[in-house]
Amino acid sequence: MNFVHVIVFFFSIMVMFMLLSHFQFLSDSYSSNKYLPGFNGRDYDTSRTNSDVIKAEEAFQTHRKLLFQGSSCTARDLSISQSKGSTTGIPQYIVQIVNTCVSSSQCAPSNIHLHCGWFASARIVNPRFFKRLSYDDCLVNGGQTLRTGQMISFSYSNSFMYPISLKHARFC
Repeated sequence: MNFVHVIVFFFSIMVMFMLLSHFQFLSDSYSSNKYLPGFNGRDYDTSRTNSDVIKAEEAFQTHRKLLFQGSSCTARDLSISQSKGSTTGIPQYIVQIVNTCVSSSQCAPSNIHLHCGWFASARIVNPRFFKRLSYDDCLVNGGQTLRTGQMISFSYSNSFMYPISLKHARFC
């Protein structure tokens, strides 16, 4: 297993933990005796009335339905990260762009443009995945849709790491 595979595996684990924390499966409210574990792994405040608990449960279920049925992808669902690769010769950097959107709708981002300055690399980067169009404008995936969970990963070599961030993307 080479270094790139290790980085990809590590990043996949990070994305999984981000998704888990997004759904708030973990709770730190067990530290007080005032809270008791409730059904579905959530905690209830014992000082609340039954009607308060029912209202909270209904609100939670409504939120869950909206999250999975009606919510659409946004710029916050595009994860862009960079890490340093090799340490010998010209420094190498690994870029990963992931669509972390969990929406069931068919509204994945396309026409993704990144801020990238005068991006250049001593080694060739496949222009189908990442291409500088002009100063501070780089196109991801040839403008094509980045499906849910899809990752674009590439490495480049330069004497310094370029700051890369989202400029704009098209969401339906």
